[in-house]
Amino acid sequence: MKAIHRVVGVALASAAAPSVAENMPAPAPMAPAVTVEGRAVFDVMTVPTDATRSVQALAEGEIRIEADLDRIVHLRGLRAGMRILGTAGGHPNDLVATMQGVDNIEVGDHRLKLYEFWIQQAIAADRGSVRLGLTDLNAEFYANDAAGLLVAPPFGIGSELAATGPNGPSIFPSTALTARLDLRVGATGYFRAAAVDAKAGVLGDQSGIDFSMRDGALLIAEAGSIRRGKLAFGYWRYTRRQGDIRDGSTARLAAQGAYVLGEYPLTGSRGSAKGIDLFARIGMSDGRTTPYRGGFQFGLLARGLMPARPAAQFSAGMHAGFLSRGYRQNLRDGGDDAGNAEVGVEITCQDRIGRFLTVQPDLQYVRRPVSGEADKGVLIFGVRLIVEGGAG
Repeated sequence: MKAIHRVVGVALASAAAPSVAENMPAPAPMAPAVTVEGRAVFDVMTVPTDATRSVQALAEGEIRIEADLDRIVHLRGLRAGMRILGTAGGHPNDLVATMQGVDNIEVGDHRLKLYEFWIQQAIAADRGSVRLGLTDLNAEFYANDAAGLLVAPPFGIGSELAATGPNGPSIFPSTALTARLDLRVGATGYFRAAAVDAKAGVLGDQSGIDFSMRDGALLIAEAGSIRRGKLAFGYWRYTRRQGDIRDGSTARLAAQGAYVLGEYPLTGSRGSAKGIDLFARIGMSDGRTTPYRGGFQFGLLARGLMPARPAAQFSAGMHAGFLSRGYRQNLRDGGDDAGNAEVGVEITCQDRIGRFLTVQPDLQYVRRPVSGEADKGVLIFGVRLIVEGGAG
């Protein structure tokens, strides 16, 4: 009888107590093996002080696909991605005639392109990776995440690097063949380096992908720490020597430059849903092979400051591009009274309206547009609409 009572007691206790499975946290949902994201950006810009009230509209659309090949074909640590890009519309910078531009989706020639196509292998026990293919250099080098809301192109990458190369470096709107190494160092450090075809070009461009490497390569490296904010140093150099931008002499000069950038969370933590991040960046070039001898950008990003609008963001920034002496003289020879620098200020805010739509009014002031009127400034007003969604 004692044995029977003992069995009955254990059974009753087991029935009354919650099961171990019930107390265990639910497993995190597994990320899909393939993700597909679509995004469309529509911009309208005008100069309010212009008597003609000219308006320029443009659009960019893209489809981004990434695949975890580890899960699909069981190749450990292997990933692949592609990005298709198309643009349409006008040219807002025609309203202002700046050197650095006023809209980061403006292009000279509208085409449908295979913008990115890459494969990436994890290395060093998943503490690093190697990526090969067509990749956007600015996604991993010379980038301030906190400046990502701003529309003016100089906040994306420093003009002294953006204005180099036969067809620009491997950034929007055309990438180039790239081999990139990325490594984590210690708990918060990182080091990454890349060798990039000096001539950008993708499927969809008139000249297509450049496989010849006749123009050499762009070598770039960046090292930094992301302990609380971010502090990073970078250096870039072209392997093929180039002529002086002023006298066009035979190739003999090393086209090179360096930059330092930082971000600091004034409140909250970096990248959190609520807080204020400060950012600053300064870059310099050799000053003889490019139109710019250097420049700087700084500003802030504020997120989640209105409880009723948790997705709302506000950003403000200032940028300056300092022209090289030789390029200024070239402009003067052509009749333009170019100043030492082109300076701009931008204020913008963004909020999500509904599930897929984001609205972003934008205001810019350019102090010295290089348009023959170096002592005058111009005000630019714009509105950006973003429609995005994904599956996977």
